[in-house]
Amino acid sequence: MTIYLTFFAKDQYASTVGFTVRQAETSGASELMGGLTSILGAGAQNHSDLLFEFVQSQEMVQLVSEDFDLIGHYSQNWPYDPIYSIWPSATIEDQTWFWNRMVRVTYDKASGMMVLQVRAHDPEIARELATLIIRQSEEMINRLNSEARADATRNAEADLETALERLRAAREALVKLRVQTQIVDPEADIEAQMGVLMNFQQQLAEALVEYDILSQTSELTDPRLRQLELRIEVIRERIRDERLNGVERNVTTDGTDYPNLIAQFERLEVDQAFAEIAYQAALTALDVARSNAARQSLFLANFIRPTLAQRAEYPQTIQVIGLTFFFGLMFWAVLALVYYSLRDRG
Repeated sequence: MTIYLTFFAKDQYASTVGFTVRQAETSGASELMGGLTSILGAGAQNHSDLLFEFVQSQEMVQLVSEDFDLIGHYSQNWPYDPIYSIWPSATIEDQTWFWNRMVRVTYDKASGMMVLQVRAHDPEIARELATLIIRQSEEMINRLNSEARADATRNAEADLETALERLRAAREALVKLRVQTQIVDPEADIEAQMGVLMNFQQQLAEALVEYDILSQTSELTDPRLRQLELRIEVIRERIRDERLNGVERNVTTDGTDYPNLIAQFERLEVDQAFAEIAYQAALTALDVARSNAARQSLFLANFIRPTLAQRAEYPQTIQVIGLTFFFGLMFWAVLALVYYSLRDRG
């Protein structure tokens, strides 16, 4: 191991880069409407998890390979440096395995910050690979933005169309009932009927007063008293009929009384009012979705730009040799203890 690390293992330079996914601050109408911006999908934390997996994925290796010859660089020392090199005929699965050896990712789930260390046999190449990772990560975030905006707008438009159809149906049902019953507003119709009833009651009061006055000043055989009695009886009959009209008598062409008629109108008016509220909410949601679609809600914040190494940090020869010697010594000690233990028992 000492000979290999000293004479065969090639120097590796590390480039460090740090980034995180941030969500654009939103304020104004979208927040006042109860956070309608949530229709854009998962938050920045979930996208950081996706980005963490994407950096270590086979797709990332394929995308980076389109701009840089990974096998050509990492196989140039094969087979003299087999531990830190990849064989020229490596498949994409082999390249992904080797990629995760050369690219170490540290991810803090609490803050969403990600720090990458990219190793290569040349400091410029290490920084170039780190820059390519940043570029591909930004493209992935932009793709997520585009898909989220398209889905949000499409869903908002579908919700608006559904709300519009519901509003149309509610209004058509109300118009159909008005045509069927030949009554535009049952409350106005009832108010008109109450006006007639109050007129009859006023006439009844006047007739009663006139009857009382005439009965005190005339004889009981006066024909005018008989006429007033008949008038009073007719007015009272008309009042009973008008009151009956408002409760039991059919007032429409299909045989509906006022209580059922009012119940039908109120039910349809409630449906229409609810449909109007739903339509306004869907229209506002579409406006918010289109407003959010006009700007980028997620972006990659690069808080550590790709660094350029000035000395080779890997392989860590002294540490590796020291650990190898330590574990070798421990292994020898265990074997020695087992040997002497068995010998003493024998």
